[in-house]
Formats: sequence, C-alpha cells, structure tokens
Amino acid sequence: MKRYLNLSGDSGVRAYLPGPDAIAVEFLDGSVYLYTSDSAGIDTIAHMLELAERGRGLSAYISQHVGDAYAQKLR
Repeated sequence: MKRYLNLSGDSGVRAYLPGPDAIAVEFLDGSVYLYTSDSAGIDTIAHMLELAERGRGLSAYISQHVGDAYAQKLR
C-alpha cells in the first residue's frame, strides 16, 4: 500500500494500492475495500487513481460518488 498524502489534512483515507483497472483503499478505521472497473466503472476507477496520486479528494469522491460500488471488502 502507498501512503495517501492527505493534503487537506482531514481525509478518511490512510493508504491505497493502485492496480490495473482497480484500486484498493485503506480507511482510517483499518478497513480496506477493493474497487474495480467492473464494480464501479472504468471512468470512476481512473478518477479515483488520479485523486489518490494527487493526495487530495479521494475520500470525498468515494463518499459522494462511489458509495458501495466496491467489489470486495478485504479487511
């Protein structure tokens, strides 16, 4: 997992792991969710990967636009 930069200072995301057409996201409570192009859509995953690399906006985007569109809860 790569540490999320959290440039806003108040993100609910701790870390993420980019993959081909997927992203795993670790939240502050330790839960890890896998989002895939099949579960959330290819454009959504591309935007999530972009936000993750920027270190800003990922948690808000998930809560406002992605919701429960994850493929699997890993932890």
